[in-house]
Amino acid sequence: MRLTTKGRFAVTAMIDLALRQGNGPVTLAGISERQKISLSYLEQLFGKLRRHKIVASVRGPGGGYRLARPMEQISVADIIVAVDEPLDATQCGGKENCQDDQRCMTHDLWTNLNKRMFEYLDSVNVADLVAQQKHKSAEVSVLHDGRQRPSPRSEGLAATA
Repeated sequence: MRLTTKGRFAVTAMIDLALRQGNGPVTLAGISERQKISLSYLEQLFGKLRRHKIVASVRGPGGGYRLARPMEQISVADIIVAVDEPLDATQCGGKENCQDDQRCMTHDLWTNLNKRMFEYLDSVNVADLVAQQKHKSAEVSVLHDGRQRPSPRSEGLAATA
C-alpha cells in the first residue's frame, strides 16, 4: 500500500490553492508552474475535486478555482477520496479472498491499518497544512532577513519556561 502521485499532487495543489485564494480565483496554470505538476493532470484532478464539491470553478477573465467550503472543513481524506486514491493495505481489496479464496491470517492487521490511516487523514484539514506552510515561510523569511534563527534546543527551553 502506498499513496500514489495522484493523492500527493491533489493535496499539494489544494494547499497551493488555499494559500493563494485570498487574492481571487487561482489558475491551474499557476499551480502547475509553482508545483511542477502537469496542467492536464491538474485538470483531471480538479474535475474530480469539483464533482465532490471541494473546489468551485470561476469562469471568465480572472477565473480559476477557489475552495468550495472553508479550509477547516476539508480534510486530507476528503481530497484523497475525491481523486479516487485507493488507501487499502489488504492484498484482497477488502474482499477477504486473498489466500485460495479465503481470508488470510493478516487480514485484520491490514484492515485496522486502513482504518487508522483514514482516521489520521480525516483528522488533518487543509487549514492545518496551510498553517504549517505559513510557519515554514516565516522561518525562511527570518533566515533571509539576516537574523539568526534560534536553535531547536533553545526554542524547546523557551517553550518550557
